[in-house]
Amino acid sequence: MNVPLLDLKAQYEGVRDETKRMLNDILQSQYFIGGPYVAKLESEVAKYSDTKHAIGVSSGTDALLASLMALGIYRSPLENKPADEVIVPTYTFFATAGCVWRAGAKPVFADINADTYNIDAASIESKITERTKAIIPVHLYGQCAEMEKISAIAKKYNLKIIEDGAQAIGSSRDGVKVGGFGDCACLSFFPSKNLGGLGDGGMIVTNSDSLAQSIRQMRNHGMEPKYFHKHVGGNFRLDAVQAAGLLAKLPYLDKWGEMRRQNAAFYNQGFAQCKSVKVPVIEPQNHTIYNQYIISVPNRDEVIAHLRSKEIGCEIYYPMSLHMQECFAQLGYKKGDFPNAEFAASHTLALPIYPELTRQQQSYVIEEVLASVAK
Repeated sequence: MNVPLLDLKAQYEGVRDETKRMLNDILQSQYFIGGPYVAKLESEVAKYSDTKHAIGVSSGTDALLASLMALGIYRSPLENKPADEVIVPTYTFFATAGCVWRAGAKPVFADINADTYNIDAASIESKITERTKAIIPVHLYGQCAEMEKISAIAKKYNLKIIEDGAQAIGSSRDGVKVGGFGDCACLSFFPSKNLGGLGDGGMIVTNSDSLAQSIRQMRNHGMEPKYFHKHVGGNFRLDAVQAAGLLAKLPYLDKWGEMRRQNAAFYNQGFAQCKSVKVPVIEPQNHTIYNQYIISVPNRDEVIAHLRSKEIGCEIYYPMSLHMQECFAQLGYKKGDFPNAEFAASHTLALPIYPELTRQQQSYVIEEVLASVAK
């Protein structure tokens, strides 16, 4: 039996006609940058996220960079001053820290909670200096970070919060959705996400009128009005084609999230009697969307090799923590600095969790994981 890690073709069957209709409309109009489809998507995402503003951008990565720039966490080539510092988890996708670096700031790494894989809120305060300007908590794998604790720290030290919600649109904590905790939240519409586009795309949601205005400037070369530049921004605009693909899928997002939660419950039951398989730990305050279903096993590499030999899709998110990446070597971190992150990097793997997964496929995955895991 073949079980892919993700089956986007199966998802496309349900939105094919509406996607084609909107794409044809765009082709007829020849309005490819911005326009009515982008405006409609922004309105719908703001409504869905319970925020005042949603600003479409070219990717989740550019959402982070534009947010940093709009919040003033940016050092121009002409400035001779110590770099601003931004606290980020060391266990996440590279863009979280990479964008801090690209903005001319210094990423300051923090360890993660050993159970949720989100940033360890208790470790943040000790890393704050007079140069700290912001915290970027990542809602990893579709589960919200400990935002009540992080928000309290940010308020105490007058720090900005940029939520990295690239994997978490639709997630909430104590009823508050991603985007409702910080100054803004960054979303990604990479095709493999729960709400995936037809290529790269992203969104920034915020409740701040002034920040929304600044982000809109930054996504368009810092320009307002046309050809007058208050700042040096970037070309971070969202294409109409991406907006159309996302508008076709957005009405199904909550349904797909519920199907993922049902699939996760089936996995949890299947692994319940095996102490060698650690299933995702979801905090009771959280409503998660399971962008990934992550297990931890003692012999991760052997399990992956076995699953792949049985045509079962699996992936490592992430094989090396950011503090160990070669490009950040000059920051001076070393192996052992963040033990929880390093353990996760060497023991975790993702199993198929997409909505269209059948119980037969899941049973096969469970059977082969249990056959390969070290007892």
